[in-house]
Amino acid sequence: MCLIVFDWQPQAATKLRLAANRDEFHARPSEALHRWPDSDLTGGRDLVGGGTWLAATPTRVAALTNVREGRSPPPATAPSRGQLVRQALEVDDLATWLDTLASGGAKAYAGFNLLVMSEMRLWTLHHSRHDTRRQLVSPGLHGLSNASLDTPWPKVVQARNALRQALTTPDWRVGMRSALADTRQAPPAELPHTGVGRDLERVLSSAFIVGQDYGTRATTLVTVSATATTLEEQRFAANGIPAGDVTRLTTPPTR
Repeated sequence: MCLIVFDWQPQAATKLRLAANRDEFHARPSEALHRWPDSDLTGGRDLVGGGTWLAATPTRVAALTNVREGRSPPPATAPSRGQLVRQALEVDDLATWLDTLASGGAKAYAGFNLLVMSEMRLWTLHHSRHDTRRQLVSPGLHGLSNASLDTPWPKVVQARNALRQALTTPDWRVGMRSALADTRQAPPAELPHTGVGRDLERVLSSAFIVGQDYGTRATTLVTVSATATTLEEQRFAANGIPAGDVTRLTTPPTR
């Protein structure tokens, strides 16, 4: 994913509402939201690296964004970051695994943000060229793009504000579908400086990126209650054209 906003309320009947856009090259093959035949995962699947950008099991949810570091290209031998999402959902001792990443294991990977919810806890693990840290996420509204948690990039602030408003309506998903479809680019004075050049910074500054080669490939909404986790996905082809119908799946109950 490249834009995630969420409301984390671990004591509430609905403890997580999350809305996200996945931005990727359109030529990179992937499978849509589905129940994996070889795992308890429900999510999309990257057919190049074998991992995923967002998925859930009956007890966990995990998602990942890349950290944008234009002046520091990733090593050619770096493993696929999508594997981190799968590992976060399947590992037995999640806290120890996260500690291992934070204490040096993340160095094998290019920059990333990993978001993991398990039961009553939600963690982020941020890894970049200069900083690797794990933190528990406090209850409330948060946003994440290609920098650390709650870095106030324009699209993060706008999407987070949209979620705040959507949560006051009968169905929060309606407002977030609209907010994540926003193609407006940020003014030049508000653009971040991540080393990719001003023209590309502006292209990447919209919540929904439209392009022939690269752009938003999927919008995903996740709702986690005490009894179920529901994922809803709309996929997009080149130039932002919807690809197929909306897929909506609920994870199987805990065995």
